Amino acid sequence: MSFFSTRGGACVTASQAILWGLARDGGLYVPSMFPQISPERLSTLRGTSYHNHAARILRDFLEDFSITEIEDAVQAAYSLDSWDDPTIAPVKSLGDTTHVLELFHGPTLAFKDIALKLLPHLITLAAEKNNEKREVSILVATSGDTGKAALEGFKDVPGTSCTVFYPHGGVSRVQELQMVTTGGENTHVIGVEGNFDNAQTGVKKLFGDAAFHEKMDAQGKLPSSANSINFGRLVPQIVYYFTAYTNLVNRGVLRMGQHINFVVPTGNFGDILAGYYAMRMGLPIRKLICASNKNNVLTDFFRTGTYHTHRTFHKTMSPSMDILVSSNLERLLYEAADRDGAQVSSWMKQLAEEGSFSVGAQRIEKLSEVFWADYADDNMTAEEIRRVYEQHGYVMDPHTAVASCVLKHYREETGDPTITVIAATASPYKFAPDVARSLLGDEAVEGLDFFACAEKLEKLSGVAIPHQVRDLLALPVRHDTVCAVDAMEAAVLDALKK
Repeated sequence: MSFFSTRGGACVTASQAILWGLARDGGLYVPSMFPQISPERLSTLRGTSYHNHAARILRDFLEDFSITEIEDAVQAAYSLDSWDDPTIAPVKSLGDTTHVLELFHGPTLAFKDIALKLLPHLITLAAEKNNEKREVSILVATSGDTGKAALEGFKDVPGTSCTVFYPHGGVSRVQELQMVTTGGENTHVIGVEGNFDNAQTGVKKLFGDAAFHEKMDAQGKLPSSANSINFGRLVPQIVYYFTAYTNLVNRGVLRMGQHINFVVPTGNFGDILAGYYAMRMGLPIRKLICASNKNNVLTDFFRTGTYHTHRTFHKTMSPSMDILVSSNLERLLYEAADRDGAQVSSWMKQLAEEGSFSVGAQRIEKLSEVFWADYADDNMTAEEIRRVYEQHGYVMDPHTAVASCVLKHYREETGDPTITVIAATASPYKFAPDVARSLLGDEAVEGLDFFACAEKLEKLSGVAIPHQVRDLLALPVRHDTVCAVDAMEAAVLDALKK
């Protein structure tokens, strides 16, 4: 299978798309077609392991990887010593029509682990296939969870390094501690004086800068990405939409072929895009519900057809969604434009120069057949955390609670009774102060630090504090670099010399 750029250039193999991350014209790599999983083929996956689902789905996209290479990579990525649930992505029920797909059972307690435990294996294989002798230097912008997952995935992997940029002061305390305490001889963490959009724009600018590539080449390094702009990050996320579906079929909740909805807390649009790809492959999804926090640029886009970024940026209790420029939306736009790269390039040029673009009434009407969007502010999110716990005894992190709240809005507005799965993207312990405050009130957590809040949450819920959080208390800070947005190039070049 070939891969094209969303902006009209490039025709590369799967391994090249994964190795290079971003197309040289600034576009994102997309598959030339969507392989089909027929109902009969889907039935054969029922009752099989997460590993088997992953290997079957990945090999349809990664045609220049051998079946053995894919199976070995999957087994290594999802080795049970790295996951606290043998099913990798279990599905819990909150009643007959609402279910929760838990994606946070990996080493960093966030859904990014599912892709970033696999990506290092794919990238090192891709380097071998393309006779790449330079060090593959991973550059990552993170709004909170991707950074630690990338650092953990690439830590001490031979022939690679990993540099993460995060918005200094713009992530939760545990997210920051997870990153700045990371070990490994090839990891680097740099705080950026700005928000996630500043960091993400800065990284994308480096990828498109020929002079930067020359400087990296002089150091014997090839820049690549572990953000979801890299197709190697996106394709593993497709898998859990299929495993959630077959899980519910096995339990008798669904009939094979029956339609289902997914509601996804959405920032950079990669997670929900993976659901869209699953639908295009044949998974019977009726609606993909796009849930935003107060930074509701995607809600407005799906309602009006206009994407507008000149708006107030809000820091919220769901920081991984504090994003105004959702990079993976470009892949959806490519499909909405009937794969017209010139049209997508024009929209992206308007976005860069004017801060907005419009796709037109006909295109947004077509997209609305699949997508529905709404948002929840912090007050709604806190109320939803409390409501779900009181009604079901289930503790959600703020991102998952945004999705749950938006699902409530969707059902109130549409009356759609379709069985729906909420994508739970992080452990509540990554955001213990906000979750404890939502459940116990301001006075109960006043003056308490992060770890004291986690202990209150443990006592209330009966769910033990994960060792990944408890262990942070004893880890030394190893990374303390902070730079201005316009100094990101200098900062990464300096870090990679060490």
